[in-house]
Amino acid sequence: MTRNIVFSFAKAVFFLVKKLSRVLDLPPENLIKSISAVPISRNEEVADFQLCVNSLLENSNDHSRPDVQVQATRLAEKLKCDRVVSEISTGRGTINFKINRELLTKTVLQQVINDGSKYGLKSELFSGLPQKKIVVEFSSPNVAKKFHVGHLRSTIIGNFIANLKEALGHQVTRINYLGDWGMQFGLLGTGFQLFGYEEKLQSNPLQHLFEVYVQVNKEAADDKNIAKSAHEFFQRLELGDTQALALWQKFRDLSIEEYMRIYKRLGVHFDEYSGESFYREKSQEVLKLLDSKGLLQKTVDLAAAIDRMDKYNFDTMIYVTDKGQKKHFQQVFQMLQIMGYDWAERCQHVPFGVVQGMKTRRGNVTFLEDVLNEIRSRMLQNMASIKTTKELENPQQTAERVGLAALIIQDFKGLLLSDYQFSWDRVFQSRGDTGVFLQYTHARLHSLEETFGCGYLNDFNTACLQDPQSISILQHLLRFDEVLCRSSQDLQPRHIVSYLLTLSHLAAMAHKTLLIRNSPPEVAGARLHLFRAVRSVLANGMKLLGITPVCRM
Repeated sequence: MTRNIVFSFAKAVFFLVKKLSRVLDLPPENLIKSISAVPISRNEEVADFQLCVNSLLENSNDHSRPDVQVQATRLAEKLKCDRVVSEISTGRGTINFKINRELLTKTVLQQVINDGSKYGLKSELFSGLPQKKIVVEFSSPNVAKKFHVGHLRSTIIGNFIANLKEALGHQVTRINYLGDWGMQFGLLGTGFQLFGYEEKLQSNPLQHLFEVYVQVNKEAADDKNIAKSAHEFFQRLELGDTQALALWQKFRDLSIEEYMRIYKRLGVHFDEYSGESFYREKSQEVLKLLDSKGLLQKTVDLAAAIDRMDKYNFDTMIYVTDKGQKKHFQQVFQMLQIMGYDWAERCQHVPFGVVQGMKTRRGNVTFLEDVLNEIRSRMLQNMASIKTTKELENPQQTAERVGLAALIIQDFKGLLLSDYQFSWDRVFQSRGDTGVFLQYTHARLHSLEETFGCGYLNDFNTACLQDPQSISILQHLLRFDEVLCRSSQDLQPRHIVSYLLTLSHLAAMAHKTLLIRNSPPEVAGARLHLFRAVRSVLANGMKLLGITPVCRM
């Protein structure tokens, strides 16, 4: 009975390590670092795993160091095939292992279908990990300043981190920490009294507040009386003046309403909206404590961190902001340590680079909502020009989801810390490594299931999936848990993006040659099973990245 021997990358590696440790008389920890997956080939079948002999020799006590190739041959001769490993060979300084193809086919496909959205997450790589309380602070726009694309990266990166942590079973609290206090509200309060219109505020609050803010800044530069009035208005706010606070509250409430509408379009939600205003009184206690220790430094971030520990008793708190704030957070964490809060070491800053080509200053700002509208509009045009586009029930929604996938994949392909140049043309390419290609692949695979139904999917014959293209897909599906593990360790989405793009390319090639129509029922059923597994894993990965898969486009 070989069923369920291998159902994940981790389990396969652990099996090999156990086998090698016993035969080669080497400790498992030396072996596990030397084993890796063989890169998938789109054109030919390759082995599944390789043992790097050079890496193994570096760990050994044998200082004579014989020729690596000779050593590889010697070691390989000691190893025998079994019910899991069907072939052992040597490469350049490596010993290669091929997993029993029938076993690989049956166990991987069964596991993908049985585990559904949990595939890869039930791996031994994650077993025994304690469930933690995790706070993720992200997005954090400034109230009364329109939500522009500068906040886009924080929003989608924070959402990805929260999604991944939740998928791994942690208890995640998503916090949006708003810039809702400070001298800008003195300017805004004065500006609204001079240039504001209630009707415009109600119909398009963020746009109108932004226009008022730009105008009052311009006027204040030339008129000292306006600057003085702004200072006085903010003093009234600080002292709790009822009228000033009522106007401030209106600006804040209308802004949050507008943000929530935009977040809904992005598929993002928050458990808590807090802000600088919430801690303006709490920070007084922190200031006294700092003062008593001779460490007076006014910052509401300290008060917010202390309050969150009291409220959530978190195991980890992650701040997602641009790399320009790296020093600020280093100082905040150091201050917490100096104040005697040992849990400061549980705080983490995830910095990211700047998007170039989407950002301008002052009155000439590209707003996030404008970008979303532009994405939807361009995507609708692209879809209308493609002959294969199907009649859609809700073309606007489909265009928005495909467009967002394009935006997210372009953003997540590289290191988060890297700056990158935004390109409309590159975003909307339907071929190559783009979000449009991922969505198109998912929709095409969904169409297969719709066209041929699920009658074939109760069982399948593994012998029908032994061609090189099917095996390459199965090898790749096996490795999903290892990719999830890498992303969970460094919080970089690029590992998952790269995996999904490779999976889509493999599926696109297989779709052309592994035909279902006019194939014998047994063959058609097995291939449908394979394509269904690909679509399931593709959807799982996309959802982790914050992308809603489309079924038609």
